[in-house]
Amino acid sequence: MDHNTKASFFGGLFLSSIVHIGVEDIITTIVLAIVGAVVSFFVSVVLKWLHNKVKIKTKK
Repeated sequence: MDHNTKASFFGGLFLSSIVHIGVEDIITTIVLAIVGAVVSFFVSVVLKWLHNKVKIKTKK
């Protein structure tokens, strides 16, 4: 297979898949990605804070 055949195959696969994905699914995916990023950020902040608390207690 040459590059043009691969490009046309994957382009057709991508475009035919987009037609079957609903707007609701895309919005759900975006919302879940935002919620996941926010939760991940807050968990990392809390873990960093706990780590610093434990580190300070062990120094004393």
